[in-house]
Amino acid sequence: MARGKLRIYLGAAPGVGKTYAMLSEAHRRVERGTDCVVGHVEHHDRPRTEVMLHGLEQVPRRRLEHRGAAFAEMDVDAVLHRAPAVALVDELAHTNVPGSRNAKRWQDVEELLAAGIDVVSTVNIQHLESLGDVVESITGVRQRETVPDEVVRRADQIELVDMSPQALRRRMAHGNIYQPDKVDAALSNYFRPGNLTALRELALLWVADRVDEYLNAYRSEHQVSRIWGSRERIVVGLTGGPEGRTLIRRAARLAEKGAGGEVLAVYISRSDGLTSASPKELAVQRTLVEDLGGTFHHVVGDDIPASLLDFARGVNATQIVLGSSRRKAWQYVFGPGVGATVARESGPDLDVHIVTHEEVAKGRGLPVARGGRLGRTRIVSGWLVGLAGPAIFAVLLNTVDLGLANDMLLFLAVTVAAALLGGLLPALASAAFGSLLLNYFYTPPLHRLTVADPKNIVAIAIFFGVGMSVASVVDLAARRTHQAARLRAESEILSFLAGNVLRGETGLDELLERVRETFAMESAALLERAGDVEPWTCAGRAGFGPPLGRPEDADVDMPVGDHMALALTGRVLPAEDRRVLAAFAAQAAVALDRRRLQEEADQAKELAEGNRIRTALLAAVSHDLRTPLAGIKAAVSSLRSEDVAWSEEDRAELLEGIEEGADRLDHLVGNLLDMSRLHTGTVTPLIREIDVDEVVPMALFGVPEDSVELDVPETLPMVAVDPGLLERSVANLVENAVKYSPARHRVLVSASALVDRVEVRVVDRGPGVPDEAKDRIFEPFQRYGDAPRGAGVGLGLAVARGFAEAMGGSLNAEDTPGGGLTMVLSLRAAGTRPEHLPAGEPGTSAGEPGTEPERQAS
Repeated sequence: MARGKLRIYLGAAPGVGKTYAMLSEAHRRVERGTDCVVGHVEHHDRPRTEVMLHGLEQVPRRRLEHRGAAFAEMDVDAVLHRAPAVALVDELAHTNVPGSRNAKRWQDVEELLAAGIDVVSTVNIQHLESLGDVVESITGVRQRETVPDEVVRRADQIELVDMSPQALRRRMAHGNIYQPDKVDAALSNYFRPGNLTALRELALLWVADRVDEYLNAYRSEHQVSRIWGSRERIVVGLTGGPEGRTLIRRAARLAEKGAGGEVLAVYISRSDGLTSASPKELAVQRTLVEDLGGTFHHVVGDDIPASLLDFARGVNATQIVLGSSRRKAWQYVFGPGVGATVARESGPDLDVHIVTHEEVAKGRGLPVARGGRLGRTRIVSGWLVGLAGPAIFAVLLNTVDLGLANDMLLFLAVTVAAALLGGLLPALASAAFGSLLLNYFYTPPLHRLTVADPKNIVAIAIFFGVGMSVASVVDLAARRTHQAARLRAESEILSFLAGNVLRGETGLDELLERVRETFAMESAALLERAGDVEPWTCAGRAGFGPPLGRPEDADVDMPVGDHMALALTGRVLPAEDRRVLAAFAAQAAVALDRRRLQEEADQAKELAEGNRIRTALLAAVSHDLRTPLAGIKAAVSSLRSEDVAWSEEDRAELLEGIEEGADRLDHLVGNLLDMSRLHTGTVTPLIREIDVDEVVPMALFGVPEDSVELDVPETLPMVAVDPGLLERSVANLVENAVKYSPARHRVLVSASALVDRVEVRVVDRGPGVPDEAKDRIFEPFQRYGDAPRGAGVGLGLAVARGFAEAMGGSLNAEDTPGGGLTMVLSLRAAGTRPEHLPAGEPGTSAGEPGTEPERQAS
């Protein structure tokens, strides 16, 4: 069955009209005869949205109960059984109520798509997982409900539902989004103009990046080499010289003039190490371009102008920024230079900016290392000098008699020149040709290839030997220079790779992208398999059209162990490049192992946290159930006693005590079960806004009435907590304080507001705790001092701290002035953070504005 198609309406904030746009699309499809149903759509009591549901078939929802409240979730089985062509599923990032088929709604959508049903859904930009930190820095809100970016990226269509901040605030003020009593709080918190503007920019840029990915994929699939200037991309060509900083800053200013401008700095090193840049200067320039919001790229290419233009066209750049040449005037005889060549070959689609700087015409400033292949120009020059030089000297010396010794020195000079220019073969040819000319023209008998004087034979032999020796030395030096230059180029790349590791840039996808750029390949992929006969799978990839079948299908195959290989497509690499590629392949394997180890560490952390909470739950069972059970048993034993004749009033009082104890046990067991589900990953705390003075008095039922003094003002701001967990935390703290307080000294329970927090303090006048033991008393099975065995097993404070941290709060111990111990329970104040606005869209995270308290349980 063909997979269904996913269409997503993306918005910058609640209320921009995502659901309305989705329902409008549904009506258009129904009018065209498409079988379209509503799987789950929330109208949030917005009249205009509710009207749009009329005329659309709605699949009945599944009713679930959680914490005594009823909730309605999408019935996935019912939608699958109905099997429509299109299903509308609102709020893609929603977390389902415990007991649902899947934990997240996007998983429900995946099931519908796998069944061949097209899905139309909605999501806000703040719910994308990768943008959590960015949204928190903008709004101060940490989103708890997120959807993986890959789920949204895989959508067949993404449509941005946009609205200006001013228009959205007007909608809010007119009551079109939230109820009138919640409008003022929303406008003054989450819906501030600055927040909305930043979120809108984030949404626009994210969608622009997705469009850019689609454009690059289309250009790659259709082999479009011509540049499409859809957005300004500026490539800065770096040589590693000091002028690079000027070029980067100039490119950044150019990018600022166009919306969505992007700067890409590229350093191109030749594969034979012909140019040698300062690694320190390149590191400084890399830091500078990244600080300015750009990216740094390192590419290997023998033809620098062609490599630079290929890179620019590959990233769909619109402009290239180069520096004026540092060569002196006489050096232009060797060619026009990189800048002039790039400007000539760029074509009409690429603008080339030549930027002046302080280093113009001051010399290259960078040493030039000669390659092992001396170059066609040098070799041709060596042959010309080696063959034409002796012939010219033979003609000239026929007119002047300088003597055989001087003639031989002149011919030897020509041989040395041929060796310096062309290497071994031109020098040998020059030595042999010069020897023949010397013998024929200047050694008696003249004009014959014989030598009368034996001394002249020795001289010619020495001349030929010196020529060969010089040629051999030059050739050896050239090969050693080539090897040194090659090794230097490799060391620069390996140093760059090691720097990435030290900086923590060890992401597999980023590393594969670096491999692809470094070796100028079309794609790179890391393939692995479980065994020799198992199929290959792709662990990571970069570029377009990477090999996903077998490593042998790629242009380059670099094995990493027995069951892993790095595969590249684009061209065949020379043998000398495979050594550096092997280092990249080994690092890719390490990056993959590190990613998996991190995943295992995260799982182990979750298991450890679960074990910690299970220990706390055991503590709560042994510590908190004992008191009500003892009271119930005592009351029941008294009622069953035949030795005492109880009056009706006494009997009613004992029954009331039994009932209160049973209610407390029922309440406690419910909280413990919820905590168990919390740390097994099936439920999150029921965070809601509540007054402290509503919860704290309920926590004092288990202690004598005259043992506690309560000071909790009614004017305190509301807190964002789970009432049940807060009650248990305070109850444990109070019971612990009463246990260690001396007679006739009451425990003080007070609360106060501090900036964006509300602190609940439990103050006793007991013996206190030394500073070195203040953290240890919160560990399980810790009883301070000589507490009797019947006083508990020392888990009350561990339970209290575990519950406090589960709600996003903290619990610490301080000294009481004058003696004793003060427990400080710090809680988040609801009225000071946008995440706790009391309005809006059910099913979103506890940190999103407009979340109804009842739905935050999910």
